[in-house]
Amino acid sequence: MSGRARLALCAWAATLASACALLPLVDQMAWILQAALLLGVQTVVGALTRRVPLARPLTVAAQALVTLLLLTLVFARQQALIGLIPGPEAFQHFWTLLQRGAEDVGKYTTPAPLTDGIKLMMVGGVLVIGLVVDTLAVTFRTAAPAGLPLLALYSVAAGLSDDLEWLSFVVAAAGYLMLLLAEGRERLSQWGRVFGGTPRGPGADSAAGPVAPIRTGRRIGVVALGIALLPLPTLDGGLLGAAGTGVGSSSGGGGTISAVNPLVSLRDSLNVDEDRQVMSYRTNSEDTQDLYLRIVSLDEFDGTAWKPSQRRIEDVPDTFPTPLGLGPDIKRTEIETRIAAAQDYGQDWLPMPYPATGVNIEGDWRYEPTGRTLVGDHGQNTRGVRYTVRSLIVQPTADQLSSAPEPPPALKREYTALPNSLPPVVARTAREVTAGSANNYERAVKLQDWFAVSGGFIYDTQVQVGSGSNAIARFLRDKEGFCVHFSFAMASMARSLGIPARVAVGFTPGSPQPDGSMTVGLRDAHAWPELYFEGVGWTRFEPTPNRGSAPSYTQPEVSGGTGLPDVARPTQSASTAPSSEPSASESCAGREQQLQACASESPAAAAGSDHDPWQWLLFLGIALAVLAVLAVPLLPMMWRMRVRAIRLGAHGRTPEGVAAHTLAVWEEVTDTAWDFGIGPDDSQTPRKAAARIVRLGDLDEAATAAVHRLAAAVEQVLYAPRPRPAAGLAEDARRIEDSLRAHVSGSTRLRALLAPRSTVRVVWAASARWTALKADLSARRPTLRRPSGQNG
Repeated sequence: MSGRARLALCAWAATLASACALLPLVDQMAWILQAALLLGVQTVVGALTRRVPLARPLTVAAQALVTLLLLTLVFARQQALIGLIPGPEAFQHFWTLLQRGAEDVGKYTTPAPLTDGIKLMMVGGVLVIGLVVDTLAVTFRTAAPAGLPLLALYSVAAGLSDDLEWLSFVVAAAGYLMLLLAEGRERLSQWGRVFGGTPRGPGADSAAGPVAPIRTGRRIGVVALGIALLPLPTLDGGLLGAAGTGVGSSSGGGGTISAVNPLVSLRDSLNVDEDRQVMSYRTNSEDTQDLYLRIVSLDEFDGTAWKPSQRRIEDVPDTFPTPLGLGPDIKRTEIETRIAAAQDYGQDWLPMPYPATGVNIEGDWRYEPTGRTLVGDHGQNTRGVRYTVRSLIVQPTADQLSSAPEPPPALKREYTALPNSLPPVVARTAREVTAGSANNYERAVKLQDWFAVSGGFIYDTQVQVGSGSNAIARFLRDKEGFCVHFSFAMASMARSLGIPARVAVGFTPGSPQPDGSMTVGLRDAHAWPELYFEGVGWTRFEPTPNRGSAPSYTQPEVSGGTGLPDVARPTQSASTAPSSEPSASESCAGREQQLQACASESPAAAAGSDHDPWQWLLFLGIALAVLAVLAVPLLPMMWRMRVRAIRLGAHGRTPEGVAAHTLAVWEEVTDTAWDFGIGPDDSQTPRKAAARIVRLGDLDEAATAAVHRLAAAVEQVLYAPRPRPAAGLAEDARRIEDSLRAHVSGSTRLRALLAPRSTVRVVWAASARWTALKADLSARRPTLRRPSGQNG
C-alpha cells in the first residue's frame, strides 16, 4: 500500500473514530455502519482521483459530487432523477429533513429516536467532516489542521450528551494521533535513510525505512494522550480515576460505576527499580500466606482484555451480606486486619482481604455488592487512609469442591461468556489439559498445575501484556509471561470448560516485619483467577509460578477437619435483588420521556420508513454500477494521465536510474506526438526521430531545442560508456507537449485527451503477455510420444 493510500485510510479511520462519540446520542447504532460505508466510498473516490492524478480542486470537487449523490441515494432517491441525480425536489426534501431533524434534537432527550431528520444530520455531518479531513490531510498533506473538524465532531457529542464516557475521547484522540503518525511516516519515507536507524541483526534490511522516529512518535502520542486524559473529571474520572465523579451524593443513594482496567500499571509496578512500600497491615490471623489483598475483579471479557463490568454501587453497609454461593457447611473463620496505606499510594479501589464482611473507614466510599469492593467517590482515594477490615478465611475441602452442584443458570451464563474472536486453540488446549477429569474441581486443579508446574511456563515480567484476540494464543505458544498472562489464560480456559471464572487484581500477602506487621510493596502487585463453585462461592486459584501460594484446597489429600470455629451467619432470606427485566410500566415511562406515548406501534410503524432496512444497499450497488459504466469511456484518458505522471515524475540518481528516467521521458514525448497524430517510427535513430517530430509538429524554437536536447540525452544513454544525468528533461517534455497542442486543431486536441492513440500499447502489452504465457505453458507441458508399431 502506498503512503498516500495509507494516509487516506487513516483519515477514514480517524473520522469514523470521532463519529463514534455520536453513538450515545441516539437509541440505534446501525447508522454508524451506513456512515462508514458511505465514507469509505468517498475515500476511495478521492484515492482514485489523486492517482490519475487530477488537480487538487478537481479531486475535492469529485468527492463532493459523489458525496451529494450518495446522500441523494440514501435520503432522497424518490425525489431524484433515476434515484441518484438530485434536482430541485431533492434539495427541497433535504431542507425539510434538516428542519425536522433540528426540531427532533430540541424535542427529545438523549438517547433520541433515530428519525430521518436526525439520521441525515448525523450521516451527512460525518460525510462532510470526512471530506474536510481527507482534503486537508491527504489531498493537501496537512494532517495537523485536520484535527479541528475532528474536534468539532467530538464537541457536538460532548455538548449534547451528559454521560459521554472517557472512552469516546480516547477513541477520537487515538484516531487523530494515528492520522498524524501516518503523515509523518509518509514524510519520513521521502527523506531517504537519514533517520532510518541501524539494522538490528545480520538479517535486517538496511533500507527498511524510518523506524526510530516513527516509534518515537508513537511513544510521544501515547504519552500526550495519557496526559490529556488526566484533566477529564467529567468523563468518569479519567483513565487514572476508576471510580468516576458524581456517582452519588455523599448522603447516600444509588449510582453506577464504569471502571477502567486497573491492569494498566501492573507490569510497571512489577518492574520498578526500587520496591516502594504502598501499605502495611496487622492481622490476628496466624497464617498470612492466603491473605491476598484484593482490589477489584475483572468479570467481563470482550476478546481484547478483561475489565470490570458496569455495576451498581450503594452506601457502605455496617455488615456485608453473606458471600454469594457460600454454604453453611463450609468451614470459615473471621479475622480482623488493620491496614495503613502510604501517603503516596493513590488508588480509587480499596485493597481488602476477600471476602470482606465489614469495613470501618472514614471518607467518601461506596460499596459495590457484586464484587464486594469499596470504591472512592468524588475524588476519594487511598492516600494515607487507615481502615479496619473484617473478613473470612474460607477453607473448603477437596471433596466439597469436587461435589459442588451446577451453579445458577444466570450466573453461569454471565461468567462463562466468551467472545467469538477467541482463538480455538484456547478451548482445545483446555480440553487436552483436563482430559479424564471427573468434575470441574479436577479440571481447575489440572489447569492450575499445568501453568504453575508441569506445562513448562516461565515467569517473566518483561513480556508485554499484549492485547487483541490472539494475545492468549501467543502466550500459550511462547509460554512466557507474568501474572496477567497466567490469570487471563486460566480464566478464559476455565470459561471454555463451562466453569464460571473471573480475574482478581490486588496484592500478594507481602513480607513479614520484626514487629509482627506485614509490608506490601509495588512488586507485590498481582493478578489471579477466581472460579465459582456452588456451595463455596468464588474461589482463588494460583496458576502463576513462583508467585504467591497455591491454596491448600487445591490438594486433594487435604481433609476437611480443621477444627476452626464457625462464625455466626445470618439466615438466608428470599432474594431482594431487583429483576434485570424492566416492568411494563417502567418501560412505558421511559419511552414516554422521548415519544410521549405508550401505545403499541402499528404494523406500518414497526416496518420503518424505508420498509426494508437494507434496501439502500441495493440502490447503492446500482449507483456504483452506473458510476462505473460512466467511467469506462474515461479510462483511456485516466490511464494516459497516470502513465505521464509516472514517466515525468521519476528521478534518476544512479547510472541505471539516469538511463531509465531518460528513456521514460523520451517514450513519453513519442507517445505525446503519437496522440497528436505523429505516429512512431522505431526504425529511426533518436536524432532523426526528433527532426521528424519538429517537422511534422511544426514546433516553435524553444520546443525544437528541447526535443534535440532530449534526443542527445537518449543517444548518450544508449551509446556512452558512462551516461551523465541531464537536467530538466521533464520540463523539456512538457514544453514539447505545449508546442504540439498549440499547432493542432480543436478536434485533434480533444481526441488526444479523451481517446489518445498511444493507449493501444495496453492492448500490445496484453497480447505480448498472453503470447508469453502460452509459450510458458507449452514449455511446461510434458511431451507424449506415440508408441511404435513393433510387436514385443
